[in-house]
Amino acid sequence: MENNILVLEQFGFREKFSTDMAIYTFLNSVLSSLENKPLVGDVFCDLQKAFDSINHNILLFKLEYYGISGLAIKLMKLYLSERYQRVVLKDNSSNKQTSDWELVKHGVPQGSTLGPLLFLIYINDLALIINRVTEVILFADDTGIIISNIQPEEFKNNMNIVTKQTIDWLHSNLLALNSNKTYFLQFLTKKHNEMKIQIMVSNSVISNTTSTKCLGPTMDGTLSWKDHILDLTTKLNKACFAIRPIKSLMYVIKCFENSLLFIFPRINVIWYYILGKLLPL
Repeated sequence: MENNILVLEQFGFREKFSTDMAIYTFLNSVLSSLENKPLVGDVFCDLQKAFDSINHNILLFKLEYYGISGLAIKLMKLYLSERYQRVVLKDNSSNKQTSDWELVKHGVPQGSTLGPLLFLIYINDLALIINRVTEVILFADDTGIIISNIQPEEFKNNMNIVTKQTIDWLHSNLLALNSNKTYFLQFLTKKHNEMKIQIMVSNSVISNTTSTKCLGPTMDGTLSWKDHILDLTTKLNKACFAIRPIKSLMYVIKCFENSLLFIFPRINVIWYYILGKLLPL
């Protein structure tokens, strides 16, 4: 946005920003932290039905805070109010069943031009709250919180502080963390061992993991990419098997290239760290 309202940590639904940039920034932050501090971890947060949980009153308040007023804010109120939706189910025989129309009391219209922008404005101040002792990478509602420190006790303390700040912010904004899909991943080098740490969210424990998906690629704690390569190899084998029956056709090479681009959408970012240069696609 021209007025620099959105934080730089947000990479989703923005012109000149992309998942590639988010992944690059994330990897660069982790590797830089590992060079200076032995303890580096990331909490990969999953927000529960984030787009459907936006509170209209809170959103309108934030819009006014960022300078939307007068006729513009009245139009936004009209845009969000008096919306109805229903569910339509169809079977193979074209039989159709529909639910009753119900008033939409919260959430932003998905599939619209304004919906993603309104969500970014709604979640914008989260990064400002927790970036004092952390580095934050946001892609819409996908949130990565990078924490690093030299001292184990400070590392644990900062982890608990940031987790509490995040949960408090979510509660204040009537959003919820999906603890079953939220993970803590500690990044390690050969010189350092994994530290036992337990992060509590209300009455749930955030699972520790050795690898997890991050905007497409599978990240592991040593950044070896073994899990990611295994995942892509499996998908590539399936693609090759599907292409085999048409291998005699003239356009098989083009089909194969398209399959590679579909399976490896982030290969240029990953190979930057493997080969030391960005490969053009």
